[in-house]
Amino acid sequence: MNKLTLIASACLLLTGPALAQETTLRAVSGFATGTAFSRPYEALVQWINENGEGVLQIQSVGGPESIPPFEVGNAVSSGVVDMANVTAAFYTNVLPEGDALKLAQTTIQQQRENGCYEAVDTLHQEKMNVKYLGRTGDGVNFHLYLTKPIESADLSGLTIRTTPVYQAMFEALGATPVTTAPGDVYTALERGTIDGYGWPIQGVLDLGWDEQTNYRVDPGFYQVDVEILVNLETWEGLSDEQRALLEEGMAWLEEQNANNVDLNEQERAAQAEAGIETIELSEADSATWLQAAQDAGWESAMTVNPAFAETLQGCFQE
Repeated sequence: MNKLTLIASACLLLTGPALAQETTLRAVSGFATGTAFSRPYEALVQWINENGEGVLQIQSVGGPESIPPFEVGNAVSSGVVDMANVTAAFYTNVLPEGDALKLAQTTIQQQRENGCYEAVDTLHQEKMNVKYLGRTGDGVNFHLYLTKPIESADLSGLTIRTTPVYQAMFEALGATPVTTAPGDVYTALERGTIDGYGWPIQGVLDLGWDEQTNYRVDPGFYQVDVEILVNLETWEGLSDEQRALLEEGMAWLEEQNANNVDLNEQERAAQAEAGIETIELSEADSATWLQAAQDAGWESAMTVNPAFAETLQGCFQE
């Protein structure tokens, strides 16, 4: 009997961990599959699944067809999904302070060194019930795209599709803002209900918006932030090995941000080929444009959470 007991115990030791070791996380993207700001997330899913066999796997449940973009924050916060790829602009209903993440002028690697990452992660954990795993989008600026030309930084008389990212800025410059999901922009342009929209330098052609777009206004402003979030209970329930794998995968993904310099130039060339003309604001109007962006952004951040905004000012600026 003692021999049988020892054999049975040995079998449990050998088979138990193997059966319980691998965990599968359900993840969703706030952007359509295959588009500019979903592709990094898709690369992360592939990296984890290739390197995490027997340890951790990610099952992607899709994009906006699964969960509307502005509900993704709620979904990961409440545990409907375990992970999410989403810009903070889509979850300001859950975490208003997230709007300030666009103001970063430093890279995510610098933010991990200067304390910014820890501050942002802590806020996400305390107020949104998620682990802020990291971000993509460094080096990618936003632009205003139009169906009609402008000659200065004055946007009076124009109806512009916005998100929280640039709503305050465009309003300060005189525009009338309209908020819609990305999937509604093409129709709004086609029907003439909006005169333009804000969007990063990347991704316009992915969405087909170039067919209804005539101009891009330079210079760009703000910096794209697309976060990878993990439900906090899910994160805390993972083993050390599983958490380390996610962190390693995120570090690998953040290294890919360096490719954005070349990707931006490729996108500029593709937009020009598609017939989108560049409106270069004068030096004076460019200064007005960029100052309006910074003033509106930091004023909003200070209104929402002064202490957090002051922390970011100390580590978001070079």
